[in-house]
Amino acid sequence: MKQKNILKLAVATVAIIGAGMILFNSAAEMALAANDGNVEKIPTSYQVSDSLATTLTTSESEEKDHQKVNYFVSMDHLNTGTPTDTDLTMEEAAKVGNQYLKNIFGIDLEGAYVYMSYCPGTETFPRAFWAGSVLFQKERNPESTKWTYMVDAVTGELFNIGHDRHLDVNVPLDYDSALEKDYHLYAQLAQKKAEECKLMASSVDRVEYNCQGYSGNDPTIAVDVIGKNGEIVNMSFSRYDQIFLGAITDTSRKVTESALENLLEMKSVDTEKVEECMITWTTSIIK
Repeated sequence: MKQKNILKLAVATVAIIGAGMILFNSAAEMALAANDGNVEKIPTSYQVSDSLATTLTTSESEEKDHQKVNYFVSMDHLNTGTPTDTDLTMEEAAKVGNQYLKNIFGIDLEGAYVYMSYCPGTETFPRAFWAGSVLFQKERNPESTKWTYMVDAVTGELFNIGHDRHLDVNVPLDYDSALEKDYHLYAQLAQKKAEECKLMASSVDRVEYNCQGYSGNDPTIAVDVIGKNGEIVNMSFSRYDQIFLGAITDTSRKVTESALENLLEMKSVDTEKVEECMITWTTSIIK
């Protein structure tokens, strides 16, 4: 029971962090901005699909049905990972991620700057992924308006997506206890967004309160959209103006929960080994 409580706490922590959808921290942003002149920009034209059902479309369907979009793709200066032969290329991953941005946020990516970073996986997220940060200005800083996403490095499946901004006004960031009981407005917004963007395979069963926090100076609230098939999509909104800020997909949640369970099991085994060693050591001292 204690182990399950620890897991729930860990997952909740991940959800809180993910609600802000900040894939690059402020230090990284500032460091990249300082070295931006050393990053090669690749002008890229892609034919963009309107459906989330397909991540990589054929050339024929692109030429026939879709609009040409021009944007600049570059590798994040702080990137340390190297994609394998089975992974999507940087350009392919950017194409997939930017399609998600178009479908979910409805933004026109013409002239955007797309900064990509590859990761072979981590202890808490053991899946290779591409992370993208999209801006409409070349320089980046902690207060830049940007959109971010994280996709599977091989399949292009969406893990999370978000919008980060700096408000021009000062608003309270304090926890709003009333929202924990009355979050009806955000439940409606979340269900509508999930259905419109087809963020889950099944129809929505219910929406539950998750947590509150803030991203920069923007107060946020996160809710869980639960499908009839058990899928859970965590969605974040601004408590200031109810703008949609991002989502964590069911696949991402399952990957993280599984990794945390494994880590807790390993920690439990290690603890048992230490206890066994202590008992053996204590017994030998007594003898």
